[in-house]
Amino acid sequence: MKITVQSIHFTADKGLLEFIQRKADKLETFYDNIINGEVYLKLENVEDEANKIAEIKLQLPGNQIFAKEQCKTFEEATDLAIESLRKQIAKHKTKKEIAAQQVKNAVLASTDDEF
Repeated sequence: MKITVQSIHFTADKGLLEFIQRKADKLETFYDNIINGEVYLKLENVEDEANKIAEIKLQLPGNQIFAKEQCKTFEEATDLAIESLRKQIAKHKTKKEIAAQQVKNAVLASTDDEF
């Protein structure tokens, strides 16, 4: 999966970029139709230690999912955002399966009516 990472107000090191790519690639084990992803890493100017924000947006066929997390480290924020996306992907797959089953049932019902 193609992931684009943009770091805002700082320069992300190679290790962080590789970490994000590895985590995002694991999402393909749950759903292999992910088109692409965008990751935004931001530093927020607040007094709190948890000033690192990771926003991840994934393009799925006919849909887009998004997760945003704020933590003490970018790695922790990425982990939480990826977990949120994993849950959203599972929900998306379930909805798709239900819709496909309803279409199948409708087609079967219409063919039964013809006989």
